[in-house]
Amino acid sequence: MTSTEQPVISPEDRRVLRDLAHRVAEIGRGDEMARRRRRWKRHTAMDRSVRPVVYIDPQGSWDELIPPGLLRCREGWGRTVERELRQRIYLAEHFLSDNVIEAEWIVHKVIRSTGWGLTPRRKPSAAERGAFAFDPVVTDARDLKKLRYPEVAHDEAATGREYERAADLLGDILDVRVKGTWQSIHLMNEWTALRGYDQVLADMYESPALLHEAMAFLAEGHHRLRRQYVEQALLGLNNDNSPIYTSGHGYTDELPRAGADPARPAPADLWAWAEAQEMAVVSPEQHEEFVFQYERPLLAPYGLTGYGCCEDLTRKLHFVLTIPRLRRVSICPWADVDACATQLGPAGVIFMWKPQPAHLVGTFDDDRIRTYIRHGVTAAKSHGCVLELALLDTHTCEGRPERFDQWSRIVREEVEQW
Repeated sequence: MTSTEQPVISPEDRRVLRDLAHRVAEIGRGDEMARRRRRWKRHTAMDRSVRPVVYIDPQGSWDELIPPGLLRCREGWGRTVERELRQRIYLAEHFLSDNVIEAEWIVHKVIRSTGWGLTPRRKPSAAERGAFAFDPVVTDARDLKKLRYPEVAHDEAATGREYERAADLLGDILDVRVKGTWQSIHLMNEWTALRGYDQVLADMYESPALLHEAMAFLAEGHHRLRRQYVEQALLGLNNDNSPIYTSGHGYTDELPRAGADPARPAPADLWAWAEAQEMAVVSPEQHEEFVFQYERPLLAPYGLTGYGCCEDLTRKLHFVLTIPRLRRVSICPWADVDACATQLGPAGVIFMWKPQPAHLVGTFDDDRIRTYIRHGVTAAKSHGCVLELALLDTHTCEGRPERFDQWSRIVREEVEQW
């Protein structure tokens, strides 16, 4: 098969996929999804009268909820489509969450990049699903000269092929459309992949000039990427059910701006996000010096912004809150929810809380989970926060998929008391 030929979907696989697509269309065009869209828009607009929204993405647990053996399609691309469609149906039929299912199939623009000039290396773990180790490719200051600013280009032919096969299979059932990209900023993630995590921490004391040079280079590279996205019309609106990096959906009436061209949106019409999980162990001042000061200008052109992932930002929120047009902040499972609520409530940004996913492993304790969730919800409400709960990073549920259902039921009962 050549690179331009498309895999043939057998008649049997085609029937399976189209049946699933009809169910997705029924869900996506139903009244419940319309209510959820309205709820997300009010939530994003900081309407404190709206109960907290709940978003669930099983991520690493999906194979336990929908085991590969349950898939009926035989061909690779068909199995990929089947898995996606079954996941949407599962979300709608099992969880008492606010996940929105749309009656659509998105084809993302195929964007080619030349990269940064150096390719990260990793040392794999001998354990199944174990953690890799960094194998640094930047060993001294001379290696910085090997870095290059990325150049991107739209592979229109590849995008067209993806669109054609999706439209042929699903176009009379779902809204098949092409969508562009948007930026999320991960400067320290990119740099530790090249330099090594331990060495980056050491550089803060031993070679701060080298670290600043690297951050400035990466930041300039992202400024140039943004300009290329704009010039080549590669950006796509994300004011819909797009997950905004580590948070829930992007639904909002504030984006795009009035008069914007949806086919060529500008950064001011989009959400953007940044994070620096690698800085969880450093002081607020070091985070500001080596990361925040480079991230702010990158986020500044965007219409709405968010910050954070799994790093504890409790002591760093005074720096986070200086980000332009900040609307969401990720509060991780290890953060002090009370201290965060006291800062985020008055600031008028969404308290995007990621409850502890480890509660889905070991002994599933309903009372412990309820007490834990109630404490977080009460802290947010008492300080006037707009609250969003997102269950993410669930790498396993130990083969007990019903735990997600139970968790969503408990959380829904607690947020309904808002």
